[in-house]
Amino acid sequence: MPRSTYYYYVKKGKVSDKYTKIKEEIRSIYHENHGRYGYRRITLELHNRGYSINHKTVQRLMKSLGIKCMVRIKKYRSYKGEIGKIAPNIIQRDFSAAAPNQKWTTDITEFSLFGTKIYLSPILDMFNGEIISYNISDQPVLGQVIDMLDQAFEKIPDNTNLIFHSDQGWQYQHKQYQMRLKQKGIIQSMSRKGNCLDNSVMENFFGLLKSELLYLREFESIDEFKTELIKYIDYYNNKRIKSKLKGLSPVQYRLQSFAV
Repeated sequence: MPRSTYYYYVKKGKVSDKYTKIKEEIRSIYHENHGRYGYRRITLELHNRGYSINHKTVQRLMKSLGIKCMVRIKKYRSYKGEIGKIAPNIIQRDFSAAAPNQKWTTDITEFSLFGTKIYLSPILDMFNGEIISYNISDQPVLGQVIDMLDQAFEKIPDNTNLIFHSDQGWQYQHKQYQMRLKQKGIIQSMSRKGNCLDNSVMENFFGLLKSELLYLREFESIDEFKTELIKYIDYYNNKRIKSKLKGLSPVQYRLQSFAV
């Protein structure tokens, strides 16, 4: 073998060795998150673990390893609706918040499995996207929403002037629901009728949840799905990092933002 060819392969081998440890980390991050992370989020997590590497290199290494994000988010469409009569649209698509517990939003989503349906009703904090409380029910009843409220209200004092947003679902127009908010000193805000973009922050969470859990794997029973749903919400709050949260999970971001 010519000397030039020999050193070419030696050099090539050294280049491969340069990324051996990082490839192991990439595999680890990918499998720890069940294939939910793409190259950008894996890059953020590598930075969290002390590695200095750009996203293009991570993308190339993932391709060489034959791994890619298994999640494909579906986009939402909406149509323009009317202004609600129960409560005004105070949020006006301004989903930013300077601190926790300034702006919350809620909605209900449906899952169909094994010939039956279950319903998830969560509260999301617009500050960091954290799920504050939730209820999983076999029926979309008022009691589901009230239980969700009771859980959340234990975490905040009265009369904070928190703005609580929702669509115009019948649960949120119910007098008992409205009374609970008033008693707690919470300001009610509602989307225009039939307009998903007015509550897109919650729609995005539901899209993420279904893409990363429901559509990503198969379940053997409805009880198994409920168990995995609870695990996913915990994972989402405490482990799943976001670029807009400086590479931290919602809970990590909240704790770091207000650390003394």
